[in-house]
Amino acid sequence: MANTIKKGDTISVDYTGKLQTGKVFDTSQGKTPLKFTVGSGMLIKGFDKAVIGMKTGENKTVVIEPEEGYGVRNEELYVDVPKMHFPEDIPLDVGLQLELQDPQGRPVPGIIAEIGEESIKMDINHYLAGKTLEFDIAIVETGLEPDSHQCGSGCDCDSGCNH
Repeated sequence: MANTIKKGDTISVDYTGKLQTGKVFDTSQGKTPLKFTVGSGMLIKGFDKAVIGMKTGENKTVVIEPEEGYGVRNEELYVDVPKMHFPEDIPLDVGLQLELQDPQGRPVPGIIAEIGEESIKMDINHYLAGKTLEFDIAIVETGLEPDSHQCGSGCDCDSGCNH
């Protein structure tokens, strides 16, 4: 008899994440199931909460509001970058996603929001911020040993995600 999942359990799941439009933004289908420790902050709160009480082999679909997902859009997360910092060979268009760097040198994805005479306004909100998400979740395995190589971005580092 399978035990129900609780905070602190390490489990593996298959999942498909969709926007309200039905567009898939992430999935484990065709990949190794996602392994994580429930409640450790590795994943968004709504996903963590959704698996609590489930059992091995169980499936469910859950809708996650922005507050339990990637947060609401923060209008303060816009930065002006002088045009001279962009390579001349990149065609700059509103909506283009580029990788910036934070002061510590870590990559930060940004989307061009506005092109001015001297600077480019970049939106550095997470691209899923402000969006209601739907996840199809299937519990593959429970009672696993935690991994020490997970990066905390909400994904398995070996899956090739962009975080």
